[in-house]
Amino acid sequence: MERLPPKQINSKVHRERDFRALSKLAALLFMGVALTTGFLFAARQHFAAVNFGYKNEELRRERQRLLAEQRQLSLAREEALSPAVLEPAARQLGLQPIAPGQVSVRPEVKPAQSHPATIIQPLPSIRQ
Repeated sequence: MERLPPKQINSKVHRERDFRALSKLAALLFMGVALTTGFLFAARQHFAAVNFGYKNEELRRERQRLLAEQRQLSLAREEALSPAVLEPAARQLGLQPIAPGQVSVRPEVKPAQSHPATIIQPLPSIRQ
């Protein structure tokens, strides 16, 4: 059973646009984009903080390693400058220990006598 005749020309159906629904969808889209942007920004900050933490820890380990190396080098320097090491090295170069006759003593130089300090009297104040 056919309800419409076979050669009936249907007119196009026009419907009104609901601008309130369109504005609600636009507001919802804007809020979703803003919320997503906030989450992305927070995630970026979090990963940057974690990355800085790793770099900070790496720099702390490097600092500890450098301080230990500095202590080792300071100890090696002190050992190299000790008299027990310097004396045999000096003998190999042909140096000899100092004899008491080779030391000369300078006569003491007395400091110049200072002039007695002069007392400066303040200028009389002028009252008007």
